[in-house]
Amino acid sequence: MSKTLIGPDGKARCTWCMSAPEYLDYHDNEWGYPVADDQRLFEKICLESFQSGLSWLTILRKRENFRAAFCGFDFNKMAAFSDADVERLLQDTGIIRHRGKIEAVINNARRAQELVASEGSFAAYVWRFEPETPPPPQTASTSAESIAMSKDLKKRGWKFVGPTTVFAFMQAMGLVNDHAEGCAFREKAAQTRRDFVKPV
Repeated sequence: MSKTLIGPDGKARCTWCMSAPEYLDYHDNEWGYPVADDQRLFEKICLESFQSGLSWLTILRKRENFRAAFCGFDFNKMAAFSDADVERLLQDTGIIRHRGKIEAVINNARRAQELVASEGSFAAYVWRFEPETPPPPQTASTSAESIAMSKDLKKRGWKFVGPTTVFAFMQAMGLVNDHAEGCAFREKAAQTRRDFVKPV
């Protein structure tokens, strides 16, 4: 089965992004391109946590609502959220109102502060787990590196960061280039990765 389809502009793309118009821009301009910004990385791992058991499209359609509700995923602001904020968020129809996930990302904001204090930045920590030899494109849902990062984050007290969630985060944030062979954007992502200066 082909892992690419021809898009409306005649370019081949990963099959998954052809199911909804919101996916196209995300696939073409975000997914698989390396990120070194702590806030963007934290946002993504939070959104992947919220996605657990749901489709990414559901989360993508609500992303701006999530950003508004969670202070743009500024973990220094989120770390100060109280029980009252949890109750407020549970009334917010623009996001996923799941108490466990809401409490998890607030917890993770506090753990992110601790991680930055010990490791220098969230980005420097994340990029230490970049695979030397990633699996072939779109053949895996976890990897040795996503398992290792998941275990380490959990040891540090993070929640809702299982190996599959972490691998999806790694795909999206460019730690692996999982654009399908034949996708017109695979080489663009590869070139961006070659030009990327890894945070240390």
